[in-house]
Amino acid sequence: MSTLDDVSSLSPLAPVPADGLARALLPFGQSRMLPLEAYTSPAVLEWERRNLVAGSWACIGRVDELRTGNATQRALVVGDIPVLLTFDGDQVRAFANTCRHRAHVLLEDDVSSTNRSVLCVYHAWTYRLDGTLQGAPGFRNKVDLDMASYGLVALPSQEWHGWLFVNATATAPSWEDHLGDLDQLVAPYRTEDLVLGARHTYEIKANWKLVSENYHECYHCPLIHPELCQVSIPTSGDNYTMPGAWVGGSMSFRDGAETMSIDGKSLGRPIEGAPQHEVLYVQLFPNLLISGHPDYVMTHRVLPLAPDRTWIECSWYFPGADIDPSYAVDFWDLTNSQDWKACELVQRGLSSPHFAPGPLAPSEDAVHQWIHLIGRAYLGIPPHVLPEGRLLEDGVAGKSVPEGIAVE
Repeated sequence: MSTLDDVSSLSPLAPVPADGLARALLPFGQSRMLPLEAYTSPAVLEWERRNLVAGSWACIGRVDELRTGNATQRALVVGDIPVLLTFDGDQVRAFANTCRHRAHVLLEDDVSSTNRSVLCVYHAWTYRLDGTLQGAPGFRNKVDLDMASYGLVALPSQEWHGWLFVNATATAPSWEDHLGDLDQLVAPYRTEDLVLGARHTYEIKANWKLVSENYHECYHCPLIHPELCQVSIPTSGDNYTMPGAWVGGSMSFRDGAETMSIDGKSLGRPIEGAPQHEVLYVQLFPNLLISGHPDYVMTHRVLPLAPDRTWIECSWYFPGADIDPSYAVDFWDLTNSQDWKACELVQRGLSSPHFAPGPLAPSEDAVHQWIHLIGRAYLGIPPHVLPEGRLLEDGVAGKSVPEGIAVE
C-alpha cells in the first residue's frame, strides 16, 4: 500500500461509516475530524476496548505500585479482558485471568494476593506463579490429565522506564515496532528513577480520544490557558515524525521561565541529562501521555469508561522524595481542569443534530497524526505502520529526528 487513497478505499473493521472515515484520512489540510460515531457510539467503544486497548500495548501502571504490599498476584482489566499479573522475585508475568478448567476468574478485578500459588476457588485448581498447572483435585489416578497442557495462557508484557505494558489479546505487533524511536526522547528523563510526588484522578464526561486530540494541540491555549501562555510559547510546538505508535512534540519556554509552574520558577531540581529549555509532550498509543519537564515528569494514564466518560490518572514524578510537588501540581491541576471542561463541552457539542466533522487548523498537525493513527487502526492497520511514502506526501509540519539524536 503506497498512497493515502489506497488506505481510504479500505472498508473499516470498526463500526464507523466508511465515507466519514475516508474524509478523516485525507491529507493534512483536507482532512476532517473522525466521524461522529467514533465519539458517541457504544458499539465503537466496545470495538476500541477490544482492538485498540486490549489489542495493543496498554499501560497498566507503574511496576513498583502494582506489586506493593508484597503482592504476588494482582487482577485487573485491560480493555475488556481480565488479566492476572504474577510477581516472583524480579519476574513480572501476565496471564489471562481465566482458569483452564471451567473458565472461572482466578482473582476478582482489582484484587491482589500474597499467596505463592494461584488458586481457582471454583474447583481448587492451582497454578504456580510461572503459570504452570500445579494441582487439579479429582483428576489424580482417574483421568489421564496432561498437566503441561493446561497452564495459564501467557500474555505479552513489557516493562519500560518503570511502567508495565500488557497486550491482552496477544495479537499486537512486537513491542519494538510499537515503541519505534520514542525511547530516544523519553530515556533522558530517567523516569524509572524518579519518585512519585503526587497523583490526582479525574472522571470526565468526554470521549477518551478527545482528551488526546486536545493534548496534541495548543491552538486552544491563548483562550483557555492564560497561565500556560505566560510561561510557554503556544506557537512554538514542533512535532516529531519518527517511527512508532506514538504522537507528540516539544514546546519552548518563554525567556526567564525554568519550568511549567504558575510563575515559571522551579522549586525542585533539574533531572540530570534531561532537556532544560523545552517540554516534551508525547503519547504512546493507546493510553499513556508523557510530559517531560526539566525538573519533573507528568503522566496521564487514560482509560475509556463509556463513549462519553473517561477516567484519567495524572501523576507527577520528581528526582527525589524531598521535593515539594505543589508548584507543579497546582499549575497542572488548574490546566487540567481547563482542558477537561473544554473536552466536556466538545462532547456536548457532538450531541447536536447540526454537528458535522470540521477541518483542522494549520497548527493542528499532531491532531491529524493522531486521527490518522486511529483511522488506520479502524481499518485494521497496526498503529505503528504508515503507508509507504506517507511522511513525504502528507505535508505534516514537524521534524523527523531531534537535534543530537542519531537514528539507525
